[in-house]
Amino acid sequence: MNHPEIDVESIIAKLHSTRDKLLEESADSTDSRATVMLDQTSVGRLSRMDAMQAQAMAKAEEQRRQVTLRKIRSALARLESGEFGECIDCGEWISLARLQWDPTVLKCIDCAD
Repeated sequence: MNHPEIDVESIIAKLHSTRDKLLEESADSTDSRATVMLDQTSVGRLSRMDAMQAQAMAKAEEQRRQVTLRKIRSALARLESGEFGECIDCGEWISLARLQWDPTVLKCIDCAD
């Protein structure tokens, strides 16, 4: 049974909205994660280093997006299976405020410490 106090439809809408935003950001940042080409005639060494640093930051951001997308898929699966809102450690209900703030959390505040 899902958390008895949770509005399932609003949580699903929030998860879908966040997922859609992340997928859009991922598509928009494809070029910034592309390989930085060595072209000494148009880009100096420092400019290339800046481009490589920007590429590394874009790749790290993409990794964070993918982790969040996995958490969203997991939360949607828990909603579907009726296990949403239950702490994975102690089995107690996660507080409503915590779930509304971040529907992907897996632990209650006591077990998260």
